[in-house]
Formats: sequence, C-alpha cells, structure tokens
Amino acid sequence: MPSQSGKVYGLTLLCPILDDPTAIPSHDLQIRGHLAELSTGPDSPFAIAPGTHLARLVVLDDVIYVGMPAREDHLKSKYLVFESNCDGDRDSYLKGLADTIPDELDNIWKHCTGYPPGGARDRGAFLAYMRKCEIETTFFFAPVNNKTREETLRALRTKQAVAHFIATHQGMPPAQIQRDLLSLCDRLASTPAPKPAAVHVQRAIVTGGRNE
Repeated sequence: MPSQSGKVYGLTLLCPILDDPTAIPSHDLQIRGHLAELSTGPDSPFAIAPGTHLARLVVLDDVIYVGMPAREDHLKSKYLVFESNCDGDRDSYLKGLADTIPDELDNIWKHCTGYPPGGARDRGAFLAYMRKCEIETTFFFAPVNNKTREETLRALRTKQAVAHFIATHQGMPPAQIQRDLLSLCDRLASTPAPKPAAVHVQRAIVTGGRNE
C-alpha cells in the first residue's frame, strides 16, 4: 500500500469546504481564523493526540496554471487539505484523534461539505467521511519509516544529549568521562520520552541536575 511506509502511515485528506453565500465570514475564512490560533507547541491538539509525527492543515483556494504544456483548470470548490505522517494505520490513528480531540476536529471540519452532524463522536460516520476524503500518499515527511513517534523523540533527545555531552567534556580525565557517560545513559533510559513539539533539551537529563 503506497500510503503505508514501514510503521508510518501517510494520511492525505482533501475535504471540500462549504460554499454558503449567507455565511459571514465565509466558511473558508472561519477555518483560516481557527487554524491561525492553533498552538504549534506541546499543547497543540495534534501533539496531544497519539501518534502524530507531522500534521499540516491548509486551505486550498484553487490550482495554479503553470503554463504549457499543462492546461488551465480550476477547482469546483475550496478544499481543506490535511496531511499527517502518523504511527500505525489510518483507522487506528483517526480513532485516536476522535478519542482525544473531538471538539477540535469538529471546530475545523464542521465547515466542510458532508461532515457528519454528530461530528467526531459519531465514530462510524466520522471514519466513513475521512475515508471518502482520502487520497493516496506517495511522499512522506517523517524522517524515518520504521520508528514510532516515541522512538523518534527518544532518538532526537539522545542525539542532542550526546552532542552536549561531547561539547562539555572536552579535556576531562577519561575515568570521569566514562562515569558521566554511563550516568547519562542510565538517565536517558529511565526518563519518559520528550513531549511532542518540545524544542529544548531537557538539561537535567544531560547534566544530571548540575547547574552549568
């Protein structure tokens, strides 16, 4: 299946946006306004939901004519484009979204044609709608295809911690370097994975709680 690459699934949805001349502001503008206010940090809804390596939401107004030999064409409606690289398979991921962030999903997708009146809590209708909007994914953004989100976050933290360790242990006695490295390995192994979307190194893990 092209949308599946190892442990990672590439989910791409094209959801037509409601075209209602009586809506003020228009539904596409309401989506844009809501997306502009979404956090991109650890409190992002897609960071809170399980299994998301990457998520992107875009309002597509129309396709662009790039000149010959292409032919000019236009969309019949505006579309909400959702792209995600996630752990596992499509349905498990969508169920995870519906379980953890149903209100956030409804606030976005209620502006799309055919979205179920019961929203994400109507599990069967929600899954059927998302499947209908899916197109095949052939390009992945996730840096690896055989590691889960948690495994990837642990690996990134380890990379940062080792780089910091090397930079701060230049010229130290070999015995101390060995002791500190074994201690660092123990801390990395016993500490939960970093939160998704966290951008800083957990310095207490790197330094063992020492001030530097």
